[in-house]
Amino acid sequence: MQRQSDPNYLPALRFHFLTPYYDAIVGSTTRERRFKHALIDQSRIGSNHKVLDLACGTGTLAIWIKQQHPEAEVTGVDGDPIILATAAGKAKRTGVSVRFDHALSYTLPYSPSHFDRVVSSLFFHHLSWESKQRTARELFRVLKPGGELHVADWGRPDNALMRTLFLFVQIFDGFANTRDNVSGELITLFEKAGFVSVMQRQTFSTLYGTMTLYSAKKPIDA
Repeated sequence: MQRQSDPNYLPALRFHFLTPYYDAIVGSTTRERRFKHALIDQSRIGSNHKVLDLACGTGTLAIWIKQQHPEAEVTGVDGDPIILATAAGKAKRTGVSVRFDHALSYTLPYSPSHFDRVVSSLFFHHLSWESKQRTARELFRVLKPGGELHVADWGRPDNALMRTLFLFVQIFDGFANTRDNVSGELITLFEKAGFVSVMQRQTFSTLYGTMTLYSAKKPIDA
């Protein structure tokens, strides 16, 4: 989900006319509540942590983090101003304080070593391999030494049925961008960016394939 001025820009669900239906579609097809709360749990967010939700979309994950960890400082960033307006409205109605910024994933407007945690869901499969690499290096930059990255996205299918179901995502979002996910290359991606302790944590079977949770850490001495 990159900004419209970027030639590789993809809005939520690929087309702007589908943006109003994003929450309903994601919620009903991806087991969203279960995998996002699992992502929050594995992130081990502390009360004084600064947390970045990369490509926050409509703000669901950022809002849930703030509700579960009210003392944490939560920021959502996305390249789509339309969906950010939706996120800000949701946060206001929910009564939580979340900051939302407009920026590209590989040119983040934050100082080095700023965040304790970065989380991201259903984003990396939208990016080319080059953009994935640039984004991973940028996340390494903005994380504090010892900080952690936690990602939920489509991964290597658990079985033949999950592989078949994932074809729908590939047709919709593009075979070139999604190939890295389905081949399990996100672990390699994060390792090449400098992260350590990179691992797959758990998977969830969904209507569109295997949802995979990953974790990685920036070295203490980085």
